[in-house]
Amino acid sequence: MVKILHFADAHIDLANFGRHDPQTNLPFRVLDFLRSLDEIIRTAIEERVDLVLFAGDAFKDRNPSPTFQREWGKRIMRLCRAKIPTVLLVGNHDMTPAVGRAHALEAFETLEVPYIHVIDQPKLLLPEQLDGVPIQVMALPWLSRSRLIAALDLSPADLRQIDEAIDLRLRTIFAEWFRQLDPSLPTVFTAHATVEGATFGAERSVMLGNDMKLSLSLLRDARLDYVALGHIHLAQDLNEGNHPPIVYPGSIERVDFGEAKEDKFFVIANVERGKTHLQWRKLAHIRPLIDLRCRIEAPHSAMQDILSTLPEPEQLQDAIVRLIIEYPAEIDPLIDEVTLRQRTASTFEFHLVRRPLLNSRARLPENLLISNLTPKELLKLYLQANHSQAEQLDDLLALAETIFSEDLEGEP
Repeated sequence: MVKILHFADAHIDLANFGRHDPQTNLPFRVLDFLRSLDEIIRTAIEERVDLVLFAGDAFKDRNPSPTFQREWGKRIMRLCRAKIPTVLLVGNHDMTPAVGRAHALEAFETLEVPYIHVIDQPKLLLPEQLDGVPIQVMALPWLSRSRLIAALDLSPADLRQIDEAIDLRLRTIFAEWFRQLDPSLPTVFTAHATVEGATFGAERSVMLGNDMKLSLSLLRDARLDYVALGHIHLAQDLNEGNHPPIVYPGSIERVDFGEAKEDKFFVIANVERGKTHLQWRKLAHIRPLIDLRCRIEAPHSAMQDILSTLPEPEQLQDAIVRLIIEYPAEIDPLIDEVTLRQRTASTFEFHLVRRPLLNSRARLPENLLISNLTPKELLKLYLQANHSQAEQLDDLLALAETIFSEDLEGEP
């Protein structure tokens, strides 16, 4: 049995904003991502896993600052010193589109760091390339659709032809790899890619380019014992209950409010030939993201409605909170932002999004003039245009009727 730790989509510099830690001068949100990475590295060392598979996207873009490269390198070097063989796939955020330019993980390969294997081209890793670990790894880094089109000499106009040609090319690569395998050893396929049928989280906002999709049928192969994927941030097993497991562990921190309700994981896989046992390890210190929405209908209770939307103070502690308020534009002065920020002072960040609703203009029926309407009829049109509720409409019109009557009685 080979014990593998599988994680992906670290994006350690994705949240380079907000307050900074005075000791490290790093943004606190970056420290959130690094804390999750530390937990993963610590688990690998303490539990003496046989192999670490990182399925791509160490950073948020292809040109990480030296500071973030240093922070990533410090943690990967801990695995090196512990003599744990580690496979680092190059993801789309790590790879430059320019031919000949270095990718974000290239330093480990250039310096020939022991036990660290950087994969920037499709490659079959046998035990002798994995420091003697008795396993076979078929590795596929991010493949640019545009580069594949050029390599296969295809016309970019016919998308169906492109997908079929790419799928055929991948099946040819797989067939060649399978011919080289030792059938007595467990085999893992790892890729930074989109697999058809996968459920996306909120990561489309950080994806680059047009995804090439791997066929699910290609991965449901009895000769594979584990499929370790990266690129999609929502944790999932695309072949749950069947062999082989086809696993996205998801990102190691919440990226934005679209992931507010998602737990974050890495995976321990105990892999044998024909049998794999998974342990989903929930990351322990994920910062809460709370996404709130309030729509104000009645001006007299505006602040009461808004404040009642906020959770209890203990839930707000150190959380990143977004509150979206929708309200009639004319009651904007009633929104007491000072009070809201006082109530949310314990949060890590509080984002107030004000969305005043502009009233639609009342439209008269065709061939009807304003001069032909009574004051009560005009008022009813105005109230309907301002989306007054039916029960409120009747009460307001009844009140208006008494005012109109008093005015008429007082006329000379």
